[in-house]
This record gives sequence, C-alpha cells and structure tokens, in this order.
Amino acid sequence: MDVTVANAPISYGAFELTVGIDPSVPEAALILDEVAAAGYGGIDLGPVGFLGAGPELAERLASRGLGLAGAYLELPFSDPDGLPGLFQELDAMLDTFDAVRGVVPGPAPRPTIADAGSPERRAAPGRSHADRSRGLDADGWRRFGDGLRMVLARCRDRGYEPTLHPETGTWVEAPWEVEAAMELTDVGVCLETGHLYVGGGDPADLARRWSGRINHVHVKDAHRATIASIIEAGEPNTAIWSREAFCALGDGDVDLVGVFSALSDNDFGGWMVVEQDIFPQAAERFAQAILDQRANRRFLNDRGI
Repeated sequence: MDVTVANAPISYGAFELTVGIDPSVPEAALILDEVAAAGYGGIDLGPVGFLGAGPELAERLASRGLGLAGAYLELPFSDPDGLPGLFQELDAMLDTFDAVRGVVPGPAPRPTIADAGSPERRAAPGRSHADRSRGLDADGWRRFGDGLRMVLARCRDRGYEPTLHPETGTWVEAPWEVEAAMELTDVGVCLETGHLYVGGGDPADLARRWSGRINHVHVKDAHRATIASIIEAGEPNTAIWSREAFCALGDGDVDLVGVFSALSDNDFGGWMVVEQDIFPQAAERFAQAILDQRANRRFLNDRGI
C-alpha cells in the first residue's frame, strides 16, 4: 500500500468538548511534536483553529514534516433548509486546505464529511443495523442524495475530493446506510473501522466489498463487549467515548490484519488516519493518550505500514 499514516487531535483528547474547557488538554504544539516524533506523516485538523490557521498552520506542519490529512464536518444532508447554513463552515474548511496545499508534504487533505444525524439516532447508537425502520424513509433518502450531491460539487469545484465518514448516531452508521449513500451518489467512502464496527459491520469484509469506493481510511480498534453493553443498556452515543469503546490498536476485537490485507490486495493509496477517540476526565488520562499513540504507530510499523 502506498499510504501516509496520520493521527488526529482527538486521539490525544483534544476535541470540541475539551479544547478551551479542560485545562489538561495538551497544547497544540505538544501534540504536533508528539505526532511527528512518533513517526506519523500527518495529522487531521481537529477543532478549527486549535492547530493554527492559514500561514501559521502551514508553518507549524511543514516545520515538523507533517501533512494535513483532512478535516471532519457533519452536515444535515437530508435537510434542504438547514444544509445551506453549513456551507460557510465547509468553505472555511476548504480555505484551510488551500492555505497548506503545496506547502506541506503528503497527499491532498480530504474533506471528511459525515451526516449530522438526529437526537433520536444519537440516543440509540448501533441499532439501525438490525432495525432498518430506524433509518431514513424513501423521501428522506431522496433529500439525502440531493444534499450530498450539492456538497460533493462544492468540494470538487475547489479541487478537493471528499470522503463520506460513517458516524455513530447519524443516518449513515450501519453498512446498509453507507451502501444506500453509494447507490445515490458517486461519493468515495472512508473506511472508518471503529464506527462501522459499532454500526454492526465487519470492517475487513467491507474493505473488500467496497474496494472500488474507499478513498480514505480511519483506523480504530474497538471492544465488542463494551459496544454490546452500551446498545443493550440503551445508552446514548456519547457513551462510546466516555466508556472508551475505542481502544489502542491490537487491544480490541476489530480484525485489523484482515483490513490491512484487503486494502493491500486492492492497492489502496492515500491517507490512513489513526484515531482513538477518547473523552479524558483526568490529567493522567491525557498523559496516557500520548503513550497510546506511540504504541499505535509501533503497531502499524510492526505490520509493515
């Protein structure tokens, strides 16, 4: 595989619910230093402005030999009234990409787009796999397709090819929902091994089935028992993070070796982003997150990645 391995601020506990709120969040410079020292070739953007913006971001990345893998944005694809209100955020993401493109190493960053979901879906993660009545109806999928095509066109007009990110608690969580989106549009898919696992999928099998559509990879491992417990107890999607269903690579139940084999067989190339979504509650957990990301890079290196 011709891949460039990246990490993401959320692996270090830095995301929208901690940055600027929890004083234990590592400084952006420390995270960038750690990502580079651990041997990663890039990083995802994380919360807007956290790693810097414009020329400052480009200099911080370039000085450490890091590329920008992409940035994550949730959009209400099936809501024709609400979707245009998010275009300003989408354009700001693309402006950030413009500021670093040609300055930093690695492949071009991917607009990593996910559905915005609903309160009902966020309250019942992992259930649409077995109960399709929890998904969109025919009219909802029609609106979804229209909205997704608008976003694809907006990104492509700026020279960026998006990737659709399956996300727990949204209308695109279970494998059948990803496949519905693929049938409606020509969108490329992010093989998100953790969220697809929560959604009832086998990431190794999906890596083979979707080989022609996968244009981005997020590598996570996950504990099957923790996920099953969350679903059985009727806990909301936030429990996935607070109970650390996503664990260090090799410590969970996702068939990562099978995933890598399938990707290699199909000559996948591009960004492979390691993510270990956590919601730290203590300074010690933030410190452990730094050690975990070093171990995650070693895990991949030991497997030739």
